[in-house]
Amino acid sequence: MAGNNFTRVLVPPKKLIVITAPSGAGKSTIVKKLLVHHPALSFSVSCTTRAKRDGEVNGRHYYFITVEEFKQKISAGEFVEYEEVYPNQFYGTLKSEVERIWNTRKVVLFDIDVKGALNIKKQFGDDCLTIFIAPPSKESLANRLKNRGTETPKTLKDRIKRSEEELLFADKFDNIVVNKDFDTAYMRVKNLITNFLKPQTQHVH
Repeated sequence: MAGNNFTRVLVPPKKLIVITAPSGAGKSTIVKKLLVHHPALSFSVSCTTRAKRDGEVNGRHYYFITVEEFKQKISAGEFVEYEEVYPNQFYGTLKSEVERIWNTRKVVLFDIDVKGALNIKKQFGDDCLTIFIAPPSKESLANRLKNRGTETPKTLKDRIKRSEEELLFADKFDNIVVNKDFDTAYMRVKNLITNFLKPQTQHVH
């Protein structure tokens, strides 16, 4: 009725959540659990030129494309962000993927590398929450990478070096969560996301 005060709930529009970490810090495991328990979140599938690993499905884990196709998409301005992580090994987020998720009225959830995460934060500002998953120590990170058994001695060395460099960027993100104990780290991430997505209220006269 006219003259009465009421509260309007504003659902956050077009939000993005970025989970980032050096390889081996455990971000992908956290992301998988978030997707199971939070139907409001939808995973942003990245493009990559790297070879498909056993068990990976095109369109679910990544969009696997050739270097030539990737470069064509760069030229056409189709990426929100992209990076050449290793020579001729590109990763990137398609604008069409972000729009696809927003069109379903869901929140975009990223599991991407550190530089890509910084690029997305720079573009979307306060509409984007960034969470850096840190290992308890450099040694534990190196051990996790070794125990995966997916790397050659050369690629393992490259990944460890890159991961140590990425740790230096931790303080550039909205939050740092140390993954010493998975359940504790997951609950901390879950609480940060819940607070970020809390509907805002607006008092209307």
